[in-house]
Amino acid sequence: MYTANHWGGSFEIATDGASEDDDSRNMDLDPGAVSARQQQLRHELDETQQGWLLGPPAAKKKNRHVDLGCVIVKRKVLWWAFWCLVAGFVLVGLPIIISKSIPRKIPRPPPPDQYAEALRKALLFFNAQKSGRLPRSNGVPWRGNSGLKDGSDATDVKGGLVGGYYDAGDNIKFHFPMAFSMTLLSWSVIEYSAKYKAVGEYDHVRELIKWGTDYLLRTFNSSASSVGHVNAQVGAAKIKGKTPDDHYCWNRPEDMAYPRPTLSVTTAPDLGAEIAAALAAASIAFRDDAAYSTKLAHGAATVYEFATRDSSSNHHQATYSSNRPEIEPFYNSTGYLDEHIWSSTWMYYATGNSSYIATATSRELAARVSAFDDDILDFSVFSWDNKLPGASLLLSRMRKFLNPGYPYEETLAGYHKATELDMCKCFRRFAAFNFTSGGLALFNHGRGQPLQYVVANSFLAALYADYMEAVNVPGWYCGPNFMTTNDLREFATSQLNYILGDNPRKMSYVVGFGSRYPRRVHHRGASTPRNGVRYSCTDGYRWRDSKAADPNVITGAMVGGPDRRDRFNDSRMAFGQTEPTLVGNAGLVAALVAITSSGRGAGVGAVDKNSMFSAVPPLFPATPPPPPAWKP
Repeated sequence: MYTANHWGGSFEIATDGASEDDDSRNMDLDPGAVSARQQQLRHELDETQQGWLLGPPAAKKKNRHVDLGCVIVKRKVLWWAFWCLVAGFVLVGLPIIISKSIPRKIPRPPPPDQYAEALRKALLFFNAQKSGRLPRSNGVPWRGNSGLKDGSDATDVKGGLVGGYYDAGDNIKFHFPMAFSMTLLSWSVIEYSAKYKAVGEYDHVRELIKWGTDYLLRTFNSSASSVGHVNAQVGAAKIKGKTPDDHYCWNRPEDMAYPRPTLSVTTAPDLGAEIAAALAAASIAFRDDAAYSTKLAHGAATVYEFATRDSSSNHHQATYSSNRPEIEPFYNSTGYLDEHIWSSTWMYYATGNSSYIATATSRELAARVSAFDDDILDFSVFSWDNKLPGASLLLSRMRKFLNPGYPYEETLAGYHKATELDMCKCFRRFAAFNFTSGGLALFNHGRGQPLQYVVANSFLAALYADYMEAVNVPGWYCGPNFMTTNDLREFATSQLNYILGDNPRKMSYVVGFGSRYPRRVHHRGASTPRNGVRYSCTDGYRWRDSKAADPNVITGAMVGGPDRRDRFNDSRMAFGQTEPTLVGNAGLVAALVAITSSGRGAGVGAVDKNSMFSAVPPLFPATPPPPPAWKP
């Protein structure tokens, strides 16, 4: 039986012997030819025969995978990703970590500008105006203790009325403008505390505020919850009087020997409201001193209740100065409803009591005071007598930063519009107010003491520009004209530049600032030498009438200012031009700190948006608690 070949073909590969011999000979001669011959033989074999000759094919290397749960990835890909991350960390992350760990120098704030320098000097004026027992650190060597018997005739005031500030070049303590001055200083500290710190005057300005508010707390029974009268001033004067008083005599405060009566009033809707505003604003500025802040807020609530106790009726109340010959010629209040809006707004910010903001945003009260009447030009001028522009700006602040909505939105929108119109009137192009040829705005129509009105309204202009910056609003419309925040700042800056020397006379109206400034200030303490001689009431006339420069430089005092033709008479007898006032310097300080760029480069923003509202509760209802879990 023969072995079968089921696949076909022979088991043996037949070759030609002659051919093999030829191949052997050729191999010796050309190995390449042998290789070609072998390739030819392979092509002549079928697939199975080639498999016997070549053997089994090499096994393919299996790829390993990693199951990541959501996806299966080749292990090789994972390794590539890992090493890429390592390389990225070494090339990018490590240099960043090293650079961050290297200690860096804290960038220095920009050098103080001229406004910061003027600010330091302007604050010194308050040190020169202090009454009472002065601290050793007062910093004004020609001033000493004075007025230590003030208020001794007021039996209801414990410890008398020692302290506070003299108002101007005389030695009277008028509480109405004094309170307004403290409100202005506190407002500037609340908005620009970081700037005050940057220029190194934060502790100083707060010490000056406290000197004033400590005194204001003594003008009534601030520890009670209700009072029936308030002391309006200490000292008095008669126009063209012939008996010794604070105007007839020319004495240093330390040499006063004439009577200084205390004036008490039982109706003071304006004075009481302004004292409440001052104490409330200061309570915010001193929020870091909880005990003192609480004391100020309590006193503010007490005197506010006294000022507004009859405000619900529509009959006209008598102002604190009505039929008061000791007050009317000097600080006669023309109304009190503006102080009610002003003080109730401050009371709300200080306490968060919603009854105060309900008063401030009352449509009836706004109508009674003609808050939205654009036809009365003088209502646009911020001053010790007219708080309406300041109140409008304070309420606009609430609308811009808190946006409370109903039920306040309608009235707040009205005050916001009034603020924008007030700002429009500052610009010369709209001809609301006259300007001198040198560029000074005549907010009081060319009468005496023009600069105190200029600085107060420059403060509002710069502050409103900062409000808009804080909420990223570039400007607003004055009719068809779009005005920018820079336009407002340029207006305020131009007015301060005028006061500091950029005027036709090239004269600074701040004593001690620059090389040319008033040398004969209408001021008893500055004009009378401290030489160990106690000059009597009329002996001081020799210093009043002297044409010599002041023996004591009252640094930082802003005088009344030039007339409507930019002329200035540097004479003590020209009191409308050369007399400084507490209100004037308070407005100057506020405007300077608002305008100065000192500190802005050290992370200081436009304004402090939150401190003003630290006591204001949430204006929207709280989220209700979740319902209790259901139980079967």
